[in-house]
Amino acid sequence: MKLIADYHTHTIYSHGKGTIRDNVEAAVKKGLKEIVISDHGPGHINFGVSRKNLRKMRREIDELKKEYHDINILLGVEANLISCDGDIDLIDEDFEILDKVLMGFHGGVKPKTLKDGYKLFLRNFLAKMIPALSEKCRRTNTEAMIKAINKYKIDIITHPGAKVDIDTRELARAAAKKGTALEINSSHGYLTVEYVKIAMEEGVNFVIDSDAHRPENVGNFLRGIEIAKKAGLSEDRILNAAGKTV
Repeated sequence: MKLIADYHTHTIYSHGKGTIRDNVEAAVKKGLKEIVISDHGPGHINFGVSRKNLRKMRREIDELKKEYHDINILLGVEANLISCDGDIDLIDEDFEILDKVLMGFHGGVKPKTLKDGYKLFLRNFLAKMIPALSEKCRRTNTEAMIKAINKYKIDIITHPGAKVDIDTRELARAAAKKGTALEINSSHGYLTVEYVKIAMEEGVNFVIDSDAHRPENVGNFLRGIEIAKKAGLSEDRILNAAGKTV
């Protein structure tokens, strides 16, 4: 299996260790044809990219495009889910400068309201110690992600299931209807083999990403490819497989 694009890479603008140029050069060395720079959205308290820097990144990428002609360099962001109603930490002006929108669940994010903070973050934390809360959390998490897919043009859901429990089948069904891909994350190992098998039945498409936080890990898809192969996922369902891009 040959993959030609990495849609999930981080830089110094959030908590990555390399510059945009570093990631691009690493991608070129590995023969990739496309890379998305996708630092954390502004709502992440510790690692979020500021809106000022997001616009700086846009200019930087536009300049790098003039220099690197053998790879398509795109600006994305790994937006954060911030409410049970599916709100994410982007505004209309952000969408205007982005090429790709990724969205995932992360801790350390400023919720839209205190109620959202309890239901999405605190209650999920408590569920680890109070099993009786688990099913309610699973339902809330899943419904919030589906609402986000229906509310925004989201290209990729990152590492679904890695941070909080979700109903993979329901999320995959909703994603398939909206044309949103589910990520097999080579860093986190999510989607798992079991989750991929379930999601496959709903007709959704997938991407395999590195989630690189260091330039040397850009294009490192080994774990994700292993998951896809064990699940029996065909290449025609993987959008960054050779011959296909999102």
